[in-house]
Amino acid sequence: MGEAKVGDEFVTHEFDEAIAVHQVIVDAESTLAKSHPVPAAKRAIETALREDREFLKQLQALGKEKGATGKVEDVAGGLKSLMEQTLESATTEGADSDYYEAHAVLLNLKRKQQDSAGAMRKIASKERDTEARTKATAFERAQKAHSKELATSLADYAVQIAGGQTASAR
Repeated sequence: MGEAKVGDEFVTHEFDEAIAVHQVIVDAESTLAKSHPVPAAKRAIETALREDREFLKQLQALGKEKGATGKVEDVAGGLKSLMEQTLESATTEGADSDYYEAHAVLLNLKRKQQDSAGAMRKIASKERDTEARTKATAFERAQKAHSKELATSLADYAVQIAGGQTASAR
């Protein structure tokens, strides 16, 4: 058996990164679903969490076929660190600005996953893997919908904070 092709290594890397980032998302959503001070945002995060737990299982299964385990490399490690830092500040300090930052980082992670899902979909199409393509398409659509809802609730939260109507003051 010969060495793995560069393309195969790249696919494994992409799945490792997607799995690792999605684990960070699920962990962050688990925390924010319990502690986010804005009820509408909390509900959106709870909904996303239910779906993201299932997507994480799917990513792990699809990744396993490609030799991926969710190994945390540079990009995923940096995003994980940033998410953990902002969550720590939010849950320790409890200030709206800290929760706003954690919410914003979560949104960026979800947008990163949209990109990963699109790449997975195109790779699956090229490989004529209809099951993986179907799953990647569903994953991409869900991440896009979650991102839109999180972006809307983040903008609403910004307006509340700017207007002095903080969650802690209500």
